[in-house]
Formats: sequence, C-alpha cells, structure tokens
Amino acid sequence: MTKRTKKKLKPIPHFATDEEFGEFWMTHDTTDYIDWSKAQKVSFPNLKPSTETISLRLPLGMLDELRALANQRDVPYQSLLKVYLADRIAEEKQQYRTRRRKPAGAHALQSLIDELELLRDLRAAEEQVAAGRVYSQAVASKKLRKKVGV
Repeated sequence: MTKRTKKKLKPIPHFATDEEFGEFWMTHDTTDYIDWSKAQKVSFPNLKPSTETISLRLPLGMLDELRALANQRDVPYQSLLKVYLADRIAEEKQQYRTRRRKPAGAHALQSLIDELELLRDLRAAEEQVAAGRVYSQAVASKKLRKKVGV
C-alpha cells in the first residue's frame, strides 16, 4: 500500500473587502489551501432562525379559538399560528406555481371541456332510455351522477 504524499498547502491570503474574498474563492480550489481530511463536523444546537416581532390585530373570537386549538395540542398559540401561516404560504406558492404553468384561459377552457363532456354523457343517457337499454330516466340519471361523482 502506498502512503498518500502530504501536499504542501498554500497560505490563505488576507483580503481587504468581502468582494475580494468572494472573488478569490470563486476562482481558486480550496484543496490547495485547506486540509479537508482534518475537518470536523460541527453543530450549532442553539442557532435559531432570525425572527422579527410584529403587531397583528386579530378578532378576539379568532384569538380565543386559536388558543383553544393550541391548548388541545399542548403547544403555545403563537407557535401554532406560525405553523398555520407556513402551511398556508406553502399552499399558496404551490397553487401559484400550478397556475403559472397553465396558459391564460386554460381554466376556462377546461371548464368548457368538462361541460361538453357532461352534455355528451346526458345525450348518451337519453339515447339509452329511448333505445330501451335503460328502464327509466331516473336509472340513467343515477348512472350519470355516479360517473360525475355527484
């Protein structure tokens, strides 16, 4: 087995500005300056994301309901409110992404297609009644409602 040859590391230069620092590391390989085999995993257990205090006026009834829900879950009501806000923001972002993918008028076009398909199915049900394949209009309507999910 061959031993790895130790590579002589270059000294890290001093920088006058953050821009110089960033430019240097964007154009140089860190392995020429740092021995990553000696790196240690570090954790910052007390590091919290930065927060900002805001004033939010809520109707008293809504605040009471929020407190009751938080009490049922045994969490502080402000934490529960943050969870609710985060969920709603994620949902809105997802809906926005979905809407952006569809060309303008796609929703209206889909509604029109759905309506036309429903009319086609109604006509088919009427033809089945007229041809005697279905005993009554009520049976045809029941089958159609089942298909549409109503």
